[in-house]
This record gives sequence, C-alpha cells and structure tokens, in this order.
Amino acid sequence: MKRKTAPAALVGVVALALSACSSGGGSGSGGDGAGEITYWLWDSNQLPAYQACADAFTEANPDTTVKIEQFAWDDYWTKLTASFVGGSGPDVFVDHLSKYGEFATQGQVVALDEMIERDGFDTSVYADGLLDPWQYADGSTYGLPKDWDTTAFFYNTAMLDEAGITSEDLWAADWNPDDGGTFEEIVAHLTVDANGVRGDEEGFDPSAVEVYGLGINPNFEETGQMQWANFTGTLDWDYLDTNPWGTRYNFDDPEFQKAIDWFYGLAEKGYAPAAGVFSDETPTQVGSGQVAMGTNGSWATGSFMELDGVDVGIAPGPVGPEGERASLFNGVADSISASSDNKEGAWKWVQFLGSTDCQDIVAEHAVVFPAIPESSEKALAAFDEKGWDVSAFFSYEEEGRTFLPPITLNAGDVNAIASVAFEDIYLGNADASSLTVADEQIDAVLQQ
Repeated sequence: MKRKTAPAALVGVVALALSACSSGGGSGSGGDGAGEITYWLWDSNQLPAYQACADAFTEANPDTTVKIEQFAWDDYWTKLTASFVGGSGPDVFVDHLSKYGEFATQGQVVALDEMIERDGFDTSVYADGLLDPWQYADGSTYGLPKDWDTTAFFYNTAMLDEAGITSEDLWAADWNPDDGGTFEEIVAHLTVDANGVRGDEEGFDPSAVEVYGLGINPNFEETGQMQWANFTGTLDWDYLDTNPWGTRYNFDDPEFQKAIDWFYGLAEKGYAPAAGVFSDETPTQVGSGQVAMGTNGSWATGSFMELDGVDVGIAPGPVGPEGERASLFNGVADSISASSDNKEGAWKWVQFLGSTDCQDIVAEHAVVFPAIPESSEKALAAFDEKGWDVSAFFSYEEEGRTFLPPITLNAGDVNAIASVAFEDIYLGNADASSLTVADEQIDAVLQQ
C-alpha cells in the first residue's frame, strides 16, 4: 500500500525532522487477549481522549478492558523503571524516543515485528518518517507512533499590547548567543520591576521584578526541549556525533556553551525568574500574571488557552545565526512491556491506539497532532473550531528546521549527569564551561 502523505505543513515537519535497535521480549503469549490491560501515560491533558479510545476499544472487544493510569512526567519514568525491575510493568505504556533504547537493550519491551507481519498491520498509514526512529539498531520495531510535537512560545496578549509589541514582532524576532538579538530586546521590554520600569529602561531593578519577560520551565532534561532547545537548535550544532545511537555528546562545543550561558544569564539580568521562584511549568507561570511568555510544546496548547482570565497567543522560536528558526521534533509511541502476562491483549490495544479509529477520537479532543495524517487534519480542524491558532508549531517546515531528541543507550545515566550540570548553571554554581566535564562523563557512559 502506498504510504499516505500528511497535510502540507506536516509533511515538511516530518521530513525535516526524521532520517533514518539488543532484543526485547517475546512476540506474544498466545490466547485471545481477553482480560484487563493496564495502560500508562504521563500527560493528564490526554487522559480524556484515551479514555474515550479505551471505551471504544472495549465496545469492539467486550472481553477486554483497559485500565489507564496517569503519572506526572518525572514520577512516570521512576515508577516505570521500578516496575520493570520488579517484573510488574504495565501491559502497554507511552514510550519516548530518548528512553526506549535503554528499555530495548535491557529486554524490557517487546519487538513488534512478528505481530505486525502476522496480522498484516499497515504501518504505511503513518506520516513519512515517524516510524523510523522506533526501529532499534538491530532493525526491530519497538513502538507504534501515536502523535508528534514541536515547541513554541506562548504569550500573554494583553502584556504584549501594553508593551507595544505585536505578534508580528515575535514572529520576526531573531536571536544570537552574543547579545540575544531582537528576541532579547522583546523579553527585556516585557519585563517590569516593582516601580513599573521596564527591563530595557534606565533604572530597572533586576532584584525586584514583578513581571518576567520569559519564564523558565523547571526541567533540566538532557534534551533542553522545555528550556533552551529552540535556541541551540538554530546553531550549527547537534546533541550527538550521530543521531540516533551516537556515542559522543557535543556539550563541550564552545558555541553551544555560549548559548547556554546566555539563556540562563537572562535570570541574572532579571528578565527571567531565578531558580526557585517557580516550581511549576510555564502554563502556571503565564497564568499567574507574573510571566509574559514561556516555552512549551504543542501538547500543552489547551493548558495555556484555557487559562482563566488570560488571552494567549503562540509564536515560533526566533531565527538564529544560521538563518533559520528551529524546534526539537518528537514523536511518541506505544510499547508493550516484556513483563506483560497478556501480550496478545496488549497487542490488540496497541493496534487500536495506532489506528485511525483511535487517532480520530484523539483528534476530536484537540490536544495533540496524531501520527496518521488524516487524523492530524481532523485535529487541525478541532483546534480551529476552538479558535486556537496553532500555526506556530508548523512554521518550522517553511522557515527553519526540526531535529530529533538525542536517541542513545543508557539514556537514564546520561540524563542523571546532564540534569545536574544544567541545574548547577541555573543555580549559579557554575558556568557553561562546566559542561565540558559533564560531556566527558556522558561520553564515558555511552562508550561502555
């Protein structure tokens, strides 16, 4: 069957983002799959959509029910890893590109290829490239795509209006690691101290800020997706020597380190909150009235747009030194745990999750962009019906680039090193040159 194409913008996003794993569990446990299937996910915003999918699945398969459990991001991976160690993992779980290599290496997830071939499941329904990263180094497939995302900047429209800044100004902004470009100028002007002085005006007091121009998510992942990736992605730089399955990180790159010093330096200037000011992510920060703008992913659109009393707009990341804007591109998938006692039932559920039937249901909820192009079109229509302009998430196709998160083995150990290093910089305990030591430690882990 000919591979289907995505909506015009989605085709470009996928094609630019993705190019191109050691064995997991068995291909099935036999039986008819009856019984209860446990399904784990981390995003509470998507819970209603997938509960609707579960209801539809059980209606079509009366002997099989799905119990959905949702955990916050950090707790999710901790609980999942612990469940694998104890042999009590969920039957099916939402998997992440930066995590699954380690699970595949440890035999904690099931290779799906035999079941795909046995049941004639048509993987060509997915937008070009979304399936490829889920093929491990040995060529086995460990997940079926469910959606894709990019990141952008959500802003308080009233604060922009008051500052005399237009959405067009944000869309036209540029950035560089030396002086921050017009993007930093915008952030400075959006910042206001206790005396009503803006960050770019004489007399501004960075020690008494009432409104920060840019929020900083309290996430210190090695991907930087929720913090600095929209900026570093515009440099002539990538996380790894080769992605996926690289064995050397590039956190020792001087231009990258300069960008990191610039990003966390916004807090020193008073334009962004210092460490400890906020414990919640940017939807809460923008909703508080103390932050004018913040980075987040397309999956968080509803969290911003439904803020009480705050009108929110969305703009893409600024154009960088290489003449393009950039965003990390991630496509999550559903994987089967090797510890599942009902792999046939789990496989039925994974097939349904990866089908148009479920992805159309998800599309109607306007929370994410499904992996199947026709479903993604329906999601766009659902966003439009709500009056939410999500074009910023597609802008990287025509005006920039997208790039994969770092896909490696030993991802947990890598993140443990990287997260401490980046948080130390934010806390002011070190500057970005300290990433050279962290880079050496990470490379040693990857080359074991």
